[in-house]
Amino acid sequence: MERNVNGVHISLRKGDIAAQDDVVAVVNAANAELKPGGGVAGALHRAAGPGLYEACKDKAPLEPGEAVITEGFNLQNAYVIHCLGPVYGVDTPEAEKLRSCYIRALQLAEEHHVESIAFPALSAGAFEYPLDEAAKIALSTVMKKTPTLSHIKRIRFVLFDDATFTAFKKAFEPMIEKQS
Repeated sequence: MERNVNGVHISLRKGDIAAQDDVVAVVNAANAELKPGGGVAGALHRAAGPGLYEACKDKAPLEPGEAVITEGFNLQNAYVIHCLGPVYGVDTPEAEKLRSCYIRALQLAEEHHVESIAFPALSAGAFEYPLDEAAKIALSTVMKKTPTLSHIKRIRFVLFDDATFTAFKKAFEPMIEKQS
């Protein structure tokens, strides 16, 4: 599923965030210490190699809603943007902090003249953000930011499983209908 919004191509794809070799930057659903872990962080750190963690050490810790950028090391991507999403029910206000992750990631991408970026479903895994709500926040935030983007021309949401893809598709359909 895809749509052009204010000159930015936004798409949804089921897949592995660490295997997006046609985008300049990938977004890591990071932990506060920017360490390798499970899920998205584990996949990206394994694919990037030990240099990624070395580059992250001086940038930690992050607060929920914050983001930092590193090079991509052994990834096919020039950059990794590390976002610490909120833990649902703990890091309040959750919606504001989740929106901040997407906004800050886009700002860092713009600052580094990134033309394409791939996001996972931030906070929707181990941080237990309700999937439908996380999808709505992610997509609406990104779509609202498109008029301000001068370098980014492609935004992809890379969704790991069927349930996540379905939630994002369900949230995206009414948003793109409004654009028509």
